[in-house]
Amino acid sequence: MLFYRAAVDLSHQSLNYVAGVIRRHRKSMRSVWRRLNPGRQALLVLVYLRKGESFTELGAGFGVSTTTAWRYVEEAVALLSARSPKLSAALRKAKRDGLHYLVLDGTLIRTDRIKADRPYYSGKHRVHGMNVQVIASPDGTILWTSAALPGKAHDLTAARIWGILRALDQAGIITLADKAYQGAEGPLVTPYKGKNKPESQKQANRSHAKLRGPGERANAQLKSWKILRKLRCSPSKAGHLCKAIAVLQNHRVAQAA
Repeated sequence: MLFYRAAVDLSHQSLNYVAGVIRRHRKSMRSVWRRLNPGRQALLVLVYLRKGESFTELGAGFGVSTTTAWRYVEEAVALLSARSPKLSAALRKAKRDGLHYLVLDGTLIRTDRIKADRPYYSGKHRVHGMNVQVIASPDGTILWTSAALPGKAHDLTAARIWGILRALDQAGIITLADKAYQGAEGPLVTPYKGKNKPESQKQANRSHAKLRGPGERANAQLKSWKILRKLRCSPSKAGHLCKAIAVLQNHRVAQAA
């Protein structure tokens, strides 16, 4: 096997943040020795999430076995995912921050499932994947991500399953969403649907899309981490990966501010 030096487009602040999370975890469990120190484990995890490299490639690059690389990634993803806020906490913070509205949007995390796995097939996107719901601020900051459902789940169905509509209603925050959520109850505002709409409705839809657009970029931020462009692992891990990456993405934004 040939080896070469490579780079990952993340800052030292991101590395130090993940290393700190791992270091505190090791201290709490009184881990005496590991093959990689917290900094090296953190770098391995960031390379996996940002570049989507396989565990075999990671193991070879960091001088550990494929199994050890998998175990290190699983451990760190679980730690980061646990730091993501609950839905109620995220909405309370949004109100404290004085956000006038939120944006709700679903995203499909593609997987390598085969045609026989029908529950994972999204008729809308015509690929196999997992449905994840994302709530963002008007500027696209990721506030909360849901767990994952098989790709055949409709966005509105997913929002009801995760209790999003009920939580938004209780919080009293106006939330914009696309046409996939039409028919939803609560403070969810969707565009007008149908052909030959009057000009007033067309103008309302244009304004709605203009307000919703920046918030929907939250999904693009998630998928800038290549691991989410096509999962080669169990589909059940999609939700935890999204939550972990949302934590890292928000940390990056906070450090850049």
